[in-house]
Amino acid sequence: MKAIVQDAYGAPDVLYLSEVEEPVAGDDEVVVRVHAAGVDPGVWHITAGMPYLVRLMGVGLRAPKARVAGNDVAGRVETVGANVRQLQPGDEVYGCKPIGDGSFAEYVAVPAARLAAKPANLSFEQAAAVPVSACTALQGLRDRGQIVPTAKVLVIGAAGGVGSFAVQLAKAFGAEVTGACSTAKLEFVGSLGADHVIDYTKDDFTDGRRRYDLILDTAGRRPVTQLRRALSLRGTLVIVGGEGGGRWLGGFDRQILRAPLLSVFVGQSLRPLTATVRARDLDVLRRLIESGKVTPVVDRTYPLADAAEALRFIHDGHARGKVVLSIAGD
Repeated sequence: MKAIVQDAYGAPDVLYLSEVEEPVAGDDEVVVRVHAAGVDPGVWHITAGMPYLVRLMGVGLRAPKARVAGNDVAGRVETVGANVRQLQPGDEVYGCKPIGDGSFAEYVAVPAARLAAKPANLSFEQAAAVPVSACTALQGLRDRGQIVPTAKVLVIGAAGGVGSFAVQLAKAFGAEVTGACSTAKLEFVGSLGADHVIDYTKDDFTDGRRRYDLILDTAGRRPVTQLRRALSLRGTLVIVGGEGGGRWLGGFDRQILRAPLLSVFVGQSLRPLTATVRARDLDVLRRLIESGKVTPVVDRTYPLADAAEALRFIHDGHARGKVVLSIAGD
């Protein structure tokens, strides 16, 4: 089968199209014929092997352990493992491979616990945009953020993959939502349903004039001490991912060091988030999507062979919502 592989860490150009062996389902896995695969910043970090912390997370110290790139997947079940009861061949599914164990291929073996029925009102391309980003937004707001109706919520990076889902989910939970983004994306964030939109290139939302009960930061650059100025006295900051910073920890130093240490001394909750894609949350998202409360936004699609170009587009910060690889027709 055809797949996008990499033999070394580096810029997106290390990715190339190759022929590899088709996978076989383990006892707790299913083999999926991939129709579409989502592209997100996490794939860029694994491709680049940067910061070095990523390599220590099990993806390989000097070179990637798994050659095939990608995480998100949507397609049809081909075969099921001996222990799988909830899925059967022909089912339309969406979900996610374990980190560093790729989905940019014509067929993938995926743990059944990481798959669920695809929302009936979505194409495969739309469904592939959901798993990692929407589960991250859901777990950030509901689990780490403990969102409640009428809460004042600020989503930083509201135009991105996680942010575009977070705005819609926060509205579905009954919150008053403010989205922060760059000038060019203000209209887009407003179209997602945000009650207020802030241009973070011009407006300092951390000056203390406005306070929020919950901040979900997906942009990964501002110091925790600065973000605290925008929190209510008992507010919660949830930090997703990490961009910028040094070669060893990158922007993840806020999650690993700064937020946990500072939380000991302040009344606010400063919480890092490492999300996990799991079937029960995919089912929650499916119901929200089928009810019309949440809609994935796909900025553009690329063919499988152009995975490197798709990754560059994501890393350069151009995307509104998600970018997807189209691998097989519906």
